[in-house]
Amino acid sequence: MLDLIIKNPQFKIPTWASYWFHPLLLLLWIAIGTGLRFTNLASKPPSTIELATLVFSLGNSLQTVPLDRAIALDTLLQPLQPHPEAGIRAVIDHLMTESTHPPVYFVLAHLWMKLFPTVGGLVSLWGERSLSAVLGVASIPAIFGFGCFAFRSRLVGQMAAAMMAVSPYGIFLAQEARHYTLTILLLIASLCCLVVAVRTIHSRTRLPIWVGLIWVGANSLGIAVHYFFVLGLCAEALVLLGFWIRDLKFNRQTFHFHWWRIYAVAAGTLVGGLVWIPALQDVSDNELTQWIYSGNIFSDWLEPIARLLAWIITMLALLPVEGVALPIAIASGLVVVMFILWALPIFISSLRIQMGQPISALTLQTLGGFTIAAIALFFCITYGLGADLTLAARYHFVYFPSVIVLLGSSLAICWDASTVITGTGEAWSERQQSMLNFLKSRGKKAVMLILVMGFLGGLTVVSNVAYQKSKRPDILVPKIQEMSQVPVLIATLHKTHHETRAMMGLAFEFKRASLGALTPTATASITSNPQFLLAHKGDDSRTVTDALYRAITQLPRPLDLWTVNFTATIEPEAQKCVIDSRSLPKVAGYKYRLYHCL
Repeated sequence: MLDLIIKNPQFKIPTWASYWFHPLLLLLWIAIGTGLRFTNLASKPPSTIELATLVFSLGNSLQTVPLDRAIALDTLLQPLQPHPEAGIRAVIDHLMTESTHPPVYFVLAHLWMKLFPTVGGLVSLWGERSLSAVLGVASIPAIFGFGCFAFRSRLVGQMAAAMMAVSPYGIFLAQEARHYTLTILLLIASLCCLVVAVRTIHSRTRLPIWVGLIWVGANSLGIAVHYFFVLGLCAEALVLLGFWIRDLKFNRQTFHFHWWRIYAVAAGTLVGGLVWIPALQDVSDNELTQWIYSGNIFSDWLEPIARLLAWIITMLALLPVEGVALPIAIASGLVVVMFILWALPIFISSLRIQMGQPISALTLQTLGGFTIAAIALFFCITYGLGADLTLAARYHFVYFPSVIVLLGSSLAICWDASTVITGTGEAWSERQQSMLNFLKSRGKKAVMLILVMGFLGGLTVVSNVAYQKSKRPDILVPKIQEMSQVPVLIATLHKTHHETRAMMGLAFEFKRASLGALTPTATASITSNPQFLLAHKGDDSRTVTDALYRAITQLPRPLDLWTVNFTATIEPEAQKCVIDSRSLPKVAGYKYRLYHCL
């Protein structure tokens, strides 16, 4: 039986098991986390941002796709074909000119994808996603070490590792061919250094030079992986500012000497981030990022709060809410809400108990302050600048590691609350004593239920009944193949390479159908090799319809025209095309119509 003495920072277990218990338990969490992250890894269609990762990591460009004329499926998918002559220089050049992200992860992915063979001549989606999944698995031992170090308790480390292994949100990020899991690892490293810095401030000692160097390196590399790492650094700065003010107030005579090395870390981080200032200035003005400004924050001011709470909840628990019958989605939502209402008092009470322990209190202030500061920054940008950062769940990786460690700290108290010393009667309210009695009698069962809910949430994600892609070509493509028995032209209005990637998603799904990845009936369809048109919208909107009419005229009849997210006004009758009278189902990410050109 586990035997944690809360007032003693060392987690004690029987001597005969002390050498193998924790490594084997950690291996169990790693095995569970690995299984969840690699289950159905390539079954979901690639999102548009994943397609950008694939293209730029290959060193290819999206600008090579022809516009304003009908092109074949293989022509549209050409940027997904590896080219031996494309090296790291090409990766950086295309990324910096066509995208809004720094290059480190894409260079790493470029080298990683060389390990995997092509699939039908295209880059391996499984291979690209496996890099993120591997880094996601690495976050399990990393968060274990962070929990052990921050709270000086291996039990906290084990609980944090267990939560990281089954976290639905963590699994969602790990199954995306993107840079978030690498950024999480760098955030964990940076937060470890933050904890060391706060301890040196508390003891009025100097920050070790080697810690400062690691801190600067992790911060600089983090910015070079994802610009939103800067939000984490700002949250760290706010935490340090709070301790700086307190130190100035109570320790004026010995105030500065132990701060100088922290100042040096701040200066080094600033230098490491200055190189990205020109790129950061272009990001906010880039057409690819305008979607975060599309909402009306002031008329729907409650929606960002609701979304942010939803993303935080999914870090802990999730049940099927997408792609299922409405009654099942409603029931799942109610179960999750009831679970959170039951678990929240347990978490809060456990953290209050931890705050009573001198060793834990300082760490809780640090990580709790970091989490609150990060969330506050999200709200400041959303409401202050009108850029709704709550629209995308993936951006909230910034405070994900700190939430997991705080949950691990809480679960550690739940697991062995029997050794908590309550002190005098005046120190504990009746409600606190009641909760402590509950934890002593049922704390282990509560921990197991919480972990089971997390595991069910992980299964929910890998089963694609939550955190589905915003665009569902895997639904639209079979519908096209079912309804069209003649050659097909799929047309869309083109503004940026976002629309190019949206069409590539459809083409990629057609390609998988032709390779037998979908149903056998789909592979035999005459629509296995459709034509695509990206009609570019310039200053004159008439050019869009002209390009469409020209393409229809040049293609042989009969022809089925599918307009997908084609917002320009068209007159199909002029081209002897009639709209299909059948009712078409809604498909996430696509507004489409079918015309028969006879």
